Amino acid sequence: MNLGSIKPVLAALALFAATGAFAQKTQLTVYTALETDQLKAYEAGFNKVNPDIEIKWVRDSTGVITAKLLAEKANPQADVVMGVAASSLALLDKQGMLIPYAPLNLDGIMSQYRDKKTPPAWFGMDVWGATVCFNTVEATKRGLPKPETWKDLTKPIYKGQIVMPNPASSGTGFFDVSAWLTLWGDDNGKGGGWKYMDALHENIAQYTHSGSKPCNMAATGEYVMGISFEYRGNTNKAKGAPIDLIFPKEGLGWDLEAFAIHVGTKKLDAAKKLADWASSKDAMKLYGKNFAITAIPGVAEPLKNVPADYEKRLVKMDFATTAANRERVLAEWNKRYDAKSEPKK
Repeated sequence: MNLGSIKPVLAALALFAATGAFAQKTQLTVYTALETDQLKAYEAGFNKVNPDIEIKWVRDSTGVITAKLLAEKANPQADVVMGVAASSLALLDKQGMLIPYAPLNLDGIMSQYRDKKTPPAWFGMDVWGATVCFNTVEATKRGLPKPETWKDLTKPIYKGQIVMPNPASSGTGFFDVSAWLTLWGDDNGKGGGWKYMDALHENIAQYTHSGSKPCNMAATGEYVMGISFEYRGNTNKAKGAPIDLIFPKEGLGWDLEAFAIHVGTKKLDAAKKLADWASSKDAMKLYGKNFAITAIPGVAEPLKNVPADYEKRLVKMDFATTAANRERVLAEWNKRYDAKSEPKK
């Protein structure tokens, strides 16, 4: 056979093999509230050990993703829920929307950072917790002192200088509200936590859609203070923003970025592989680059600007109770404070 005629045949075969290999990739639809700047590293880590599985991310803030999953209950679209608040996953579990699964590395995950059932409906990846981003330059211009406590934020001198996330759309906002109700009382809208939020509301300029945005606004000097979380505070400070990170003394709201397999998946084997990887030490090391506490202990390196006793400052959280109260708490919060919310997307 003429060599010239063989080349096109070989090229066609190579193309067929390549497209065939591509076609054999399993695509997993993963609903997430992970920060956009984290997705690439996590995906690359997973694909090192599972190159035949492609992740299709569907990303938004925690509250939006939670509402989307609940709205799709009768016609599920997600295979996996990853990096969404454990309080949200507890709610989905209550609705019968999760497939219990014990990943390969479950024994390494601390008991307080995973579902108590056997096998668990969800497991934690890392803790993200409350931080106030404080712009030192703008504060100096306005003669404003640096606060040390949540109660300090209610002082009239800070009127119009604070932004925080809307708890209906943001997991960060929701754990702040949950923490204040834990610290000072709920009592169906009559407790000290609501009195605190009434006073704080007087000083709030805007409730934002996402948990990152308040820190970003403080970093650029648009407002003096943004109630946010430690990852965004650290990344903005590392970029040179003139902010200090404040960890209020009364206690810090927090939640777990957590993982679960959705009951609607038709790709259970691939979903289990992602669960196995997401619970591994290799994955935890990646989470530990962004957060001070990972669900497997002793993996995360100490983070700059985060206090050494950070874990001890976290308020006590019961994810099942928080999930059960979510709808009532958000309805009360919206009735009182929604007038200052950023317009919905």
